[in-house]
Amino acid sequence: MRMGTTKLLEKLRFGEKLTLHEQALLTIQLSIPAIFAQISSIVMQYIDASMVGHLGADGSAAIGVVASSTWLMGGLCSAASTGFTVQVAQRIGARDEKGARSIVRQGLMTVLIFSSALMLCGIFVSGGLPVWLGADASICGNASGYFLVYACFLPVLQLNSAAGGMLQCSGNMRLPSMLHIMMCFLDVVFNAILIFPTRELAIGGTDATLRIYGAGLGVMGAALGTALAELVAACLMLYFLLVRSPMLHLRKKERLKFRADDIKAAVRIALPVGFEQVVMCGAQIMSTRIVAPLGTVAIAANSLSVTAESLCYMPGYGIGTAATTLIGQSIGAGRRDLTRRLGWLTTGLGMLVMTGSGFLLFFGAPFMIGLLTPDAAIRALGTQILRIEAFAEPMYAASIVASGVFRGAGDTLVPSFMSLFCMWAVRIPLAAALAVSYGLQGVWIAMCVELCVRGVLFLMRLRGTKWQQRISREK
Repeated sequence: MRMGTTKLLEKLRFGEKLTLHEQALLTIQLSIPAIFAQISSIVMQYIDASMVGHLGADGSAAIGVVASSTWLMGGLCSAASTGFTVQVAQRIGARDEKGARSIVRQGLMTVLIFSSALMLCGIFVSGGLPVWLGADASICGNASGYFLVYACFLPVLQLNSAAGGMLQCSGNMRLPSMLHIMMCFLDVVFNAILIFPTRELAIGGTDATLRIYGAGLGVMGAALGTALAELVAACLMLYFLLVRSPMLHLRKKERLKFRADDIKAAVRIALPVGFEQVVMCGAQIMSTRIVAPLGTVAIAANSLSVTAESLCYMPGYGIGTAATTLIGQSIGAGRRDLTRRLGWLTTGLGMLVMTGSGFLLFFGAPFMIGLLTPDAAIRALGTQILRIEAFAEPMYAASIVASGVFRGAGDTLVPSFMSLFCMWAVRIPLAAALAVSYGLQGVWIAMCVELCVRGVLFLMRLRGTKWQQRISREK
């Protein structure tokens, strides 16, 4: 590496001067692997949606109707991890590697307990959830089964998320990215085996056939395939964190000991994020209820379009992850001189990248939705709503990356309330009003407006000094 990520992070931690070129280089070097990791997770959703889409509109609708609920569960797991990963970044920035390892041990055990409790809640509600969401009786069985499998594997998802986040906050973005890409390949293999029944394919130009064995589990197979891919990735992620990481691997003389100050700090960081996830996913569930009466085609188009669009905004989440690492380590190292510049640098990069992805979304919408379903009605409706959403991408990037900046600073309360205000005061009322006259297109117009408003609010907070004053008080 020319000036490698490790060397640049060492300069940051040891108080050496970083030129603007080096700051930009460090941002890009951390962002690229994180972007690939985020994109790979969306590719997995593409794989599931595409394979299930070939089972018909009912299969896609079954997954779509519980999608917002799975986002809620996943969001809560992510929030729990955030409380500890931010502290890992700050301890490493302060060159307190022993303290960082203590956070790793406490964090993994705490999030495992949390996700196990969440799993039990998910199992309990899985049977009646699709009915409560207003799904048609024809898809309720598959929707319940999909959600049940997802809930059972929540501890696996949680440990994968936490271990990957801790490796990323230590500056190792490349390995989690590689493991996420591997997880995509495993998802294809497991899905091919579990979704479809045993079938024979003709070998071109001959009378021979190739028998492909399958379990024929349909929608349930998609859930199991993804869960098994997550399981393999989680085991490897934990191995590289606890055994191979130079900074964070376990030491025999260092034992697990819960420290009240560390747990309180984790709760202070994670609680607003978790509350935001609950209320915002509640809003997503409310959006599902707004869409559900529009019919199976609208439900499927809505779900598949969310998956298609996510390929465009996942780069923003990757840059946001890099921002959390950079800001967290800068704060730990006492480099307040860098926090503002790195905050704007990462946010500007995110807006630039997602402006490009917005153009891709607008012009490539027919192709992107076409990958997920052969149904002509779903493809036509999906293309229309994706083109509406393309106009929101730059400002959506501002809110995503700025949120990563604030999390690195441990400033999560006010940004969470800003997101909640936008969702409940702008998106939901506007969607309910526009759906009456414009159907699913009206729901996505409301989404576009809300994301633009949210981006403006996050840029205003980034421009101010309140989040930096919070750092000063706590240091």
